[in-house]
Amino acid sequence: MSSLTEKDRPIVQLLLNTGTCPRCILRFCCVGSQTLYRHPYKDLMKDLKEFLKNNQEKEDTVCSDVVDPPCKRIRLEHTEEGPGDLNHNGALQQIPSVNDGNTAMEDSAVKVCNVCLGILQEFCEVDFVKKVCQKVNSADYQFTSFVFSVSLPPQLSVRERAAWLLVKQEMGKLGLSLAKDDIVQLKEAYKWIIHPQLSEELGVPADGKSLFEVSVVFAHPETEDECRFLATACPDCFKPAKNKQSVFTRMAVIKALEKIKEEDFLKHFPCPPSSPKNLCVAVEIQCNNGAVFVAGRYNKYSRNLPQTPWIIDGERKLESSVEELISEHLMAEFKADSFNFSSSGREDVDVRTLGNGRPFAIELVNPRRIRFTAEEMKGLQQTINNSSDKIQVRDLQLVTRSAIGRMKEGEEEKTKTYSALIWTDKAIQKEDIAFLDDIKELKLDQKTPLRVLHRRPLAVRCRIIHTMQSEYIDEHHFRLHLKTQAGTYIKEFVHGDFGRTKPNIGSLLNRTADILELDVESVDVDWPPTLDN
Repeated sequence: MSSLTEKDRPIVQLLLNTGTCPRCILRFCCVGSQTLYRHPYKDLMKDLKEFLKNNQEKEDTVCSDVVDPPCKRIRLEHTEEGPGDLNHNGALQQIPSVNDGNTAMEDSAVKVCNVCLGILQEFCEVDFVKKVCQKVNSADYQFTSFVFSVSLPPQLSVRERAAWLLVKQEMGKLGLSLAKDDIVQLKEAYKWIIHPQLSEELGVPADGKSLFEVSVVFAHPETEDECRFLATACPDCFKPAKNKQSVFTRMAVIKALEKIKEEDFLKHFPCPPSSPKNLCVAVEIQCNNGAVFVAGRYNKYSRNLPQTPWIIDGERKLESSVEELISEHLMAEFKADSFNFSSSGREDVDVRTLGNGRPFAIELVNPRRIRFTAEEMKGLQQTINNSSDKIQVRDLQLVTRSAIGRMKEGEEEKTKTYSALIWTDKAIQKEDIAFLDDIKELKLDQKTPLRVLHRRPLAVRCRIIHTMQSEYIDEHHFRLHLKTQAGTYIKEFVHGDFGRTKPNIGSLLNRTADILELDVESVDVDWPPTLDN
């Protein structure tokens, strides 16, 4: 444990007298022992009183239980004299010595701390911890660990700066210096205190890498009043943002504090910081689970079903989609807030996807339930398949975020197999289309199709038809099986799109051709892994 020594005595006396809480005093004395901050508030106050009463020639400690190496320390240096004892008009105020130590310390024990605004006082107590845990438990999340985050009122940085300037001046009189970075950060000290309590109450460990986050947002009614002088001194640091209710964000205040000169700061903000009128308020206690990712392959059997919701100018064109038929069941089982759907390519609304199906992945945002066995995933897959005759899914499984990248890898290189039902205006015989079977690696130049020009940039794309196999039906119809490079526009390859795709089936046959039906027969992506369904 880092201990208080004789050189800390003037700091302890000064800060206690100005209304600073015991834990903030430990921070400014650079005490790095986590266990010490967890001691009951009243015990810490009592220990500080005892410390001030002891013989000044002894280097006494507040406690002497466990010896930890200090993580912060005061540097003993001879420093140049800073500004003199300044008052509120650009100066540090004269702090009277604590003649009646007991009275001063009793007062500071009951007042809201003038540095942390009560964060290291009331919000470290059991009642608040229980309140946080009740919120977590009522949200009904599955989790095996947690990470705790806290958002503090921006003016705490301002008050800390004022307290630091006060302490720095006092130490300068003793030939000592205190760098701002040596002070234990308020957030760090708060987490040292709160982590063990939350862990015990929730029954799981705190883990910085946990995907389950418990967050508390603190606010204070005097934030704008206390930070307004910074906006006047450094206006370029405070710019309105659409998603921010106030320009006085933590980052903006910190940026302004880095720019403002020390003497200008002291002209506009009291040093020591004045006793606050109000305590901080915990305005928000939230829980959030990291996203869960589910992957699989889907077949689409309907020629009247889009992959994603079909909405034009705010009007829905079709009642459902592949995305919705799959995700509604996953959302219900995982109890997620929202989802993001992605797939290896997409088919048109009137195109079926057959064979082994098309790979897809769904990101489930903030799920309450995260643990599913293989059998439970198989049951969920069956539920989806029983809910509609328009789609079926297979190989449904939990995957990692990084694994989804494999679905997108090599999209331009992968191949797809199609089956197209083609009509011709002029009568054909079997021998008229037989030559198509002999064409290999046919190169196409495809200008962006007219039907997608509203959402795709105008460009000419080179695509390859690897193989074709024709199947004669009658004088005006035949079926064509194609293996192509991914990204090939098959409909345009058949009818030519008014000459925007060259060559095309119409030009190869020297007649008008059109496509009546199109099926995707395979998407050659070896992901996700095949399961024994």
